[in-house]
Amino acid sequence: TLSTQTDYRDGEAQTDPYSPEYVVPSGSVPELLTLATLTWGRGLPAGLAEVEMIERAREKRAWEATLPAMDNALQIVKRRKMMNDMERKEWAFREQEIEKLQEVRLEVLKKLLWRREKNQKELHAKRLDDHWQNYQKAKEEKVKKIQHDCALMLRKLIAKRKNVMGKLERRDIIKEYTDFASQTYAPLSRIGYFPDNHSERYVVKNFYLNTFAGLCELEASLPDSVTQVKIKAPKPKYTTTETGFIKRSARLEVDLAQVHQ
Repeated sequence: TLSTQTDYRDGEAQTDPYSPEYVVPSGSVPELLTLATLTWGRGLPAGLAEVEMIERAREKRAWEATLPAMDNALQIVKRRKMMNDMERKEWAFREQEIEKLQEVRLEVLKKLLWRREKNQKELHAKRLDDHWQNYQKAKEEKVKKIQHDCALMLRKLIAKRKNVMGKLERRDIIKEYTDFASQTYAPLSRIGYFPDNHSERYVVKNFYLNTFAGLCELEASLPDSVTQVKIKAPKPKYTTTETGFIKRSARLEVDLAQVHQ
């Protein structure tokens, strides 16, 4: 009629099934005692192999009950022959079990070998792929270098063909100024032009900004409206109309001022 509450769940408090103590009456051999070697997790709960083992034990007990008594020599010979036959059957059964176990182990070994071979194939494929990628990169770089050298040689040949006979050409100023890629707009350093050497010529030099006399002259040339600021006072807003009425906005401002006070 009482209940208890624990801090553990059923899965944490679960133990092996309880096996109570037992007393065997004299003169009786219960069949259940033949399964005393089976425990929970080691044969229990019983499966197909345990059921087959129980059936074989029953057959062996039934066979032992049919053995003849050792009263005379004929019974002894018959008993020995039956025992030899049973021993041969047991050995044959044991060989079958060994063969089954070997087949299971062979299957496991096949699976392990197949898995190892698969891993080796994947590793070899990855290595070949890496080598192929490296060779492809080297090939692309080599092709790029060949193309670059080819373009360079073509430009050199084109430049040489322009003046095959070595004749002097007059300068075409109009063509140079119309072409923004010419030496006039974009001179090259390889012909001896370095724009950084004459960078000071791009600095703006102004007489009116760098000298005091120029500043005075610039200030004198400015009109009076720039140097002398004129401020006009704002005209007050008319709160009344031409007819003498007060505007609504003016009334609102007065009301707001009173509320604020």
